[in-house]
Amino acid sequence: MSGPGRRVPLTGDNPAFRRALIGFVLVVSAIVIVAPLVAIFAQAFSLGVDVFAKTVGDPDTQHAILLTVVTALIVVPVNTVFGLAAAWAITKFDFPGRRFLLVLIEIPFSISPIVAGVAYLFVYGLQGLLGPTLQDAEIKVIFALPGIVLASMFVTAPFVARELIPLMQAQGRDLEEAATSLGAGGWRTFLSVTVPNVRWALLYGVVLCNARVMGEFGAVSIVSGSIRGQTNTLPLHVELLYHDYNTVGAFAAASVLTVVAIVTLVAKLLIERRGAGRSPQAVSPADQPALIKRAA
Repeated sequence: MSGPGRRVPLTGDNPAFRRALIGFVLVVSAIVIVAPLVAIFAQAFSLGVDVFAKTVGDPDTQHAILLTVVTALIVVPVNTVFGLAAAWAITKFDFPGRRFLLVLIEIPFSISPIVAGVAYLFVYGLQGLLGPTLQDAEIKVIFALPGIVLASMFVTAPFVARELIPLMQAQGRDLEEAATSLGAGGWRTFLSVTVPNVRWALLYGVVLCNARVMGEFGAVSIVSGSIRGQTNTLPLHVELLYHDYNTVGAFAAASVLTVVAIVTLVAKLLIERRGAGRSPQAVSPADQPALIKRAA
């Protein structure tokens, strides 16, 4: 038993346990994370830089990269606006169904992307709920860009909102109410007070959303049809190349995705270093009066 003045040793204070725990984490990280990353780049450049450049420059690979970028350029801004609107509505207003809306936003986190892709197939496919109507209007959703965008939007819908909601809840409504009492309208209060207060959390959510869009496989594989040179995004193209026994090409395409992931990780660390959305107040208390005055 511990008495007055005696410090109870924590489990982590044991040097042997601490070393064993750190060693275990390092070994697992090396096996699960580092080794696959090294293998990707080793295989991608196994036949030399010229072969790597030729593989990445292949028209089908270029089209897959372009389609992935186009999808991200559509999905990320839409989900950013949606996340901002959802977080603003949930945290700044009281209305019936508020809790239900929060649950609804989180549904993509709990549903398999494959299930989401199949659901879109049964809604927008030729034999789906809206299929005949879309066909009569000559609108193609499934096995085309709209289907890829819709599936990607579903999978990534919660990312921005879930970064903003906890921060906005922690900040409360005091600043917005103060700005409103000074005569600022709702839209001006949002742009001059709310957005500056959550800018780092917003950027953090955008980075995560973009990374997920570019790496999404499950839902997109169902709705796109994986048509080479037409509807296959970069993750799908990696699978096609691998099934063609083009190992170097598959790893070369995969290395592009890996670079995107590494850039995302670096951006994430830089944002976290600035306290991106993790502190209750993104704007310091000293700057809040000026922020409210500018809004008014």
